[in-house]
Amino acid sequence: MALEVKRKEKENNSSLVHRFTRSVIQSGIIKEARSRRFRVRPLSKTAKKRSALRKVRAKAEYDRKWKIGELKK
Repeated sequence: MALEVKRKEKENNSSLVHRFTRSVIQSGIIKEARSRRFRVRPLSKTAKKRSALRKVRAKAEYDRKWKIGELKK
């Protein structure tokens, strides 16, 4: 994905850099690079199940503490 920005006649460097930055953001290059750099590996079925069960247990514990009055808003 090549992106080329040519300097216009009588254009200063700061506006050229600004135009380049804007075109890079609009093209989606930054978004694609970040998604590749910070790629999250998909979870296995057992890991998903464990996570779901952990959330259910935590919610139940929270509700129990709320009912007996250990938690306040």
